[in-house]
Amino acid sequence: MTKIALTAVALSLASLSAFAQMSPVGLWKTIDDDTKKEKSLVRITENNGVYSGKIEKFLDPATKADAVCDKCTDERKDKPILGMTILRNLKQSADEKTVYDGGDIVDPNNGKVYRSRLKPVEDGKKLEMRGYIGPFYRTQVWLRVE
Repeated sequence: MTKIALTAVALSLASLSAFAQMSPVGLWKTIDDDTKKEKSLVRITENNGVYSGKIEKFLDPATKADAVCDKCTDERKDKPILGMTILRNLKQSADEKTVYDGGDIVDPNNGKVYRSRLKPVEDGKKLEMRGYIGPFYRTQVWLRVE
């Protein structure tokens, strides 16, 4: 009987660990969908069920460390891109527990703000980040660093 109980506990803990990896919380390597080059590291955090993401490091040597978002039209205009919150106000979907949506993402290269949706895939090793404007969307796949 003890073996069965221990096995049940072990399986429960393993499933909790797998579920935790299906969260977008962590450090992600962004990949440019056109050039396929590594662009930056974005750290996604959660606070009271609301997810956000900040650029933590530039990986593209062509990006200047002091670059600012001169094309942004909101409060991020002319603010440093490094340390900028680019993902805001995402929440876990009521319909799909592995989807996070309802927020937005800014592209610092063009200043456009897109509605956004995050979906961890491949056991949380990758993150599908989709940005929408009207019926049009663009999807990038980010890679988990930690």
